[in-house]
Amino acid sequence: MTNDIHLTEDLRVKELKKLVTPAKLKEELPLGIELTNKVLADRETVRDIIHLRDDRMLVVIGPCSIHDPSAALDYAQRLAKVADQVKDRYFIVMRVYFEKPRTTIGWKGFINDPHLDDSCDMEFGLHAARKLLLDIAMLGLPIATEFLDPIVPQYTADLVSWSAIGARTTESQTHREMSSGLSMPVGFKNATDGNIEIAINAIESASNAHSFLGIDQDGHTAIVKTTGNPNTHLVLRGGKQPNYQFPEVTYAACKLEAAGLEKTLMVDCSHANASKVARNQVKVWESILEQRAKGNCPITGAMVESFIEEGNQKISGNLTYGQSITDPCIDWATTEKMLRM
Repeated sequence: MTNDIHLTEDLRVKELKKLVTPAKLKEELPLGIELTNKVLADRETVRDIIHLRDDRMLVVIGPCSIHDPSAALDYAQRLAKVADQVKDRYFIVMRVYFEKPRTTIGWKGFINDPHLDDSCDMEFGLHAARKLLLDIAMLGLPIATEFLDPIVPQYTADLVSWSAIGARTTESQTHREMSSGLSMPVGFKNATDGNIEIAINAIESASNAHSFLGIDQDGHTAIVKTTGNPNTHLVLRGGKQPNYQFPEVTYAACKLEAAGLEKTLMVDCSHANASKVARNQVKVWESILEQRAKGNCPITGAMVESFIEEGNQKISGNLTYGQSITDPCIDWATTEKMLRM
């Protein structure tokens, strides 16, 4: 009898290549006791802020995406100095985003394509990503990221103090299930059209227990059973119109309260709130500070896209150092001025 199993499956799969296991990668690039304790402490601080036990503002700030580890570490060294100087007002967490959701097609991020040439050397990407996370953590900076592929957290989540679920994936059951098992606080962004109900539903879903398919530390397929994540919150990133001003923030807080959730949220200064113009983030930031200064404000966090150089650029063989290859960012001088306001 002939084996005809391959006549009906993998018809469009070009190649299957084994990948390093999460356990093996962590063995090669271990977190260590000192950094483990630092991550645990940073997560506790983030939890205290989003649950209103710490009145500082959580600030998630950094490049739209990582494409050059050297420039990212350069930025991190600058940010670490300022973070220490403003720690009485802000708890600063660096954006270290290795995965990028695409509306259609495009560069999917450093882990997927670290060489920027469609070679998709993910083995290298995972190693280089984890190495950069360790380098940034050793500077004393807490780390934030967006989890897109549900397998990636097994390789990097032990280093992350706050994570985001993006506007394109907030409605995804897979990402709600994944978030229910993540060990750090998670922010759910409103949908790209501005719908906040979707994010509120995601918060409720992720706070409950789930069972789903995943992988274990040895890379084996496993049934994952979670307890639910009690540390989730809303992120307003704008939609068809910006939603960072007082009326929209108040409306979102009322919707959270009506759903029986804590009235705490983050405002993303970038994306639709800035109309995708980098410098508009300053205006959003100023509005956030004004609203908080009046008291009784549900805004407990802000997100800013910032890098060394302003703007963005297309992928080429002659990239400008420290400039984003995805969304436009404000430059370092503007960043430092904002954080010292």
